[in-house]
Formats: sequence, C-alpha cells, structure tokens
Amino acid sequence: MFVQSTSSPFSAAEIARSLSPRQTPAATLPASIADIADTVRISQAGREALAASNGDKSVEARLAAIKSKDGMSRTQEEQDYVRANDTRLSEITAQGKPPEKLTADELDYLQKAAGFVNTFANLSSAEKALYDKAVASDNTEAAAGISMIALIRQGGNMAGGANGSTYNPLTMEITAANIEKFFSHSIIDQTGQAQSQFQALIQLLQDSPVA
Repeated sequence: MFVQSTSSPFSAAEIARSLSPRQTPAATLPASIADIADTVRISQAGREALAASNGDKSVEARLAAIKSKDGMSRTQEEQDYVRANDTRLSEITAQGKPPEKLTADELDYLQKAAGFVNTFANLSSAEKALYDKAVASDNTEAAAGISMIALIRQGGNMAGGANGSTYNPLTMEITAANIEKFFSHSIIDQTGQAQSQFQALIQLLQDSPVA
C-alpha cells in the first residue's frame, strides 16, 4: 500500500534559503580580537575579590607550613599567626568550653593546629563517636578513659598488659575485655583515678559497644 505525499507549500528555492546560515553584515563584526580585548575592563570589585583570593591562598599556605611543625619547633610569632588566622581554631576556642566538653574532632583539630601532642589522631571514627557519646551524656570519666587509650597509642606499637604480657595498642580494639586485660595495665596511677575512668569506659562499652 502506498501513501501519496502531499506537495510542499514552499518552493525549493525558499527551502534552500531557510536552511542556509544567516549572514551577519561585516560592518557589525569587530575589526579584530584585539578590539574585543580593549573593551574588557576589570571592575574595582573584581580586583578586590582577586586580591582577596590571592591573600587567602597565601594565608593558607603559611598556616600549612606552620602546622607541619610540632609545637616546640614553632616560634612565638608563628603560634600567634595561627591563633590570629586559623578560622576553625578561633571558632573552637570562642566557644569557651573546657577540653572535656569538646568533641573528638574538635580536640583532634585543636591538637594539630596548636602544635600539641596529637593523641586523638590515634582514634578511629567509631571510637571518636563513642567519645562524643560520653561527652554528650556528661560521662567525663568514660571520656577520660578513651583519652588515656589515645595517649597509650601515642607511645608506639608496644605496651605492657596483664601479667607481664605485651600488646600493640595501635591495633588493639577498644573493648571491655581488652581494657581489663591490656589498656588498664599500661597506666601507672597510685590514686586509683585511672582505674575508675577505665571502669566507667567499660560500663559505657557494655551499654553501647564500638561498631
């Protein structure tokens, strides 16, 4: 079966003209690319934004260079520069909270930025979450227990456990059993405070173990 096509209402010449690209009068085109460049101007606001961007990069570069040093290697001028220019450090300290009220990530950043011993870098994300849970519930004893484990790990991959045993604190998980057998024997404290803090952490772990 064939379907007869209808004739187009437009002539072939008209169709050809409609398909061809339109020509722009030469008089409306710029004489050269240089003429376009001459018309470009950077506004004062643009110049200030560009200068600010370059300034920010310079500040960040200097902050990174200073933070690559430990606290003992920094000059007083460098310490002052960090305090004056590190935005997040300023936000953390502006809260006016004591260290035991800060989150694990805040303490981690504070230790790095200020050049302190960075113990919180030794905690996993799950362990930091457990620390934050202890802080949020005002369980300062359990939080202190986690801080002690972070400090033990700072000593390297060899620590003393129960009955003269040794273990690798960097790979030893924070569990109730591991605290009793290993971590609690790596802190010498005649006052009993450390053991009390470890017991508080054991109780927290029994209630909400690390994932």
